[in-house]
Amino acid sequence: MSHPLFSLAGRTALVTGSSRGLGFAIAEGLADAGAGVVLNGVDAARLDASAAALRAKGHAVQALAFDVCDEAAVVAAFAQLDAAGIEVDILVNNAGVQFRKPMVELATEDWRRVIETNLTSAFVVGREAARRMIPRGRGKVINIGSLTSELARATVAPYTVAKGGIKMLTRAMTAEWAAHNIQANAIGPGYMLTDMNQALIDNPTFDAWVKGRTPAGRWGRPDELIGTAVYLASAASNYVSGQIIYVDGGMVSVL
Repeated sequence: MSHPLFSLAGRTALVTGSSRGLGFAIAEGLADAGAGVVLNGVDAARLDASAAALRAKGHAVQALAFDVCDEAAVVAAFAQLDAAGIEVDILVNNAGVQFRKPMVELATEDWRRVIETNLTSAFVVGREAARRMIPRGRGKVINIGSLTSELARATVAPYTVAKGGIKMLTRAMTAEWAAHNIQANAIGPGYMLTDMNQALIDNPTFDAWVKGRTPAGRWGRPDELIGTAVYLASAASNYVSGQIIYVDGGMVSVL
């Protein structure tokens, strides 16, 4: 029997960037724990297919296509949820992009695109969620960070800066919202087996580096984020706020 502290029954979770990859795995895990889920993405067809897959398992699912980088679209999406009587109890800010290029070759527009997608969107979506959570006196915000919330790596400067910002955004949310019984925390995934990382997975040199650098000796699986996400979304973490939990096979802990 599952411990009641980890039950998400009666709660609704909005997971951005959840039509595939880490976001979909987290959304499915939250649904398995009892939450209704609102999937988000910009590809409506892919989003609908992902929603159908979860509904086939008996889960309560909504599909909400909007671009997290479009502030007006974010505001409209929350208004749509309001009109439907759907309260977002749990927000997972997962949407993100990667872009690899040395800084001296990096165009400012590409820098801004990565920062807007990976950091600014978490602020905007988080703000809209908190505007509704504060009057209710409860809520959970889970931001998705990265190993680069702590460690830099060449050629991914805007991603590194954005994910470092996610760590501090999480603390800023805590500073302002914890008094309203809103817990804001972050998850820092290690190197995961995702579509975004496929080129790196297929590179024998990089694959060997990841396995050699990670104490666990392997890449992580998307489903290995579920336990941490459920914990941070549940009553089990009601006095935990402002933290970033690394799910990385031990990488950030060792030299």
